[in-house]
Amino acid sequence: MARDSKPFHRRARVQILTVSVAALTALGGTALAGVPASGASEPRGHDVSSHQKNVDWSKAKAKGARFVYVKATESTTYRSPYFSQQYNGARSAGIVRGAYHFAVPTKASGNGRAQAAYFVRYGGWWRGDGWTLPPAVDLEHNPYGKNICYGLSPARMVGWIKSFSDEVQRKTGRRPVIYTTARWWNSCTGKSRAFASNHALWLARYNTTPGELPAGWSYWTIWQYDNGSGSLPGDQNLFNGSISRLTRFARG
Repeated sequence: MARDSKPFHRRARVQILTVSVAALTALGGTALAGVPASGASEPRGHDVSSHQKNVDWSKAKAKGARFVYVKATESTTYRSPYFSQQYNGARSAGIVRGAYHFAVPTKASGNGRAQAAYFVRYGGWWRGDGWTLPPAVDLEHNPYGKNICYGLSPARMVGWIKSFSDEVQRKTGRRPVIYTTARWWNSCTGKSRAFASNHALWLARYNTTPGELPAGWSYWTIWQYDNGSGSLPGDQNLFNGSISRLTRFARG
């Protein structure tokens, strides 16, 4: 995802496309000029943070936005100053929206509960109205140091994610969507398969195909295929299913 003006915040079941070895090993890829051909019929969406500031939501809707994730918080110290405009504005424009949290696993006493509580308090709630996506947690390379896994062992990282997820479920009734890359997940959780059965995957991979998935998942629910060069504000995403399935996913 993109950097904020403050700290870095950065389903349908389908058959995973067969891709070349080169595509499978390409973890970043190049920005795309448009929607990947394989996802031309999928509902389009995007994600935004304070980097996008006050978004013109009517314009985003006219350009095809059907859903959006909005950054709410990071660690237990940062709240996006644009969250209300973005989150409420998207809903007013008729776009399904949800909130996400940028996880910093080294902070908040080394467990995820405090960060989850902070997230839910400042925007990461959920209701089954068909317009609110489940809360999401952004798990990716550490932007504050050289150790991409925040200095945690795979076992400790899995424990951190579990404590975050448990608290989100306790407070909202939904398990969080997990945003990650195959490389980060497999490296930092030791290829954990503990979350795939009850956590939707928001896959980040900037390429023409989704490629390799993190350990445990056999399909993606949301695919972030472009990191800011598309027609919608922020990063570009696809939902794996129809509009009606997107609504059902939001309702839980």
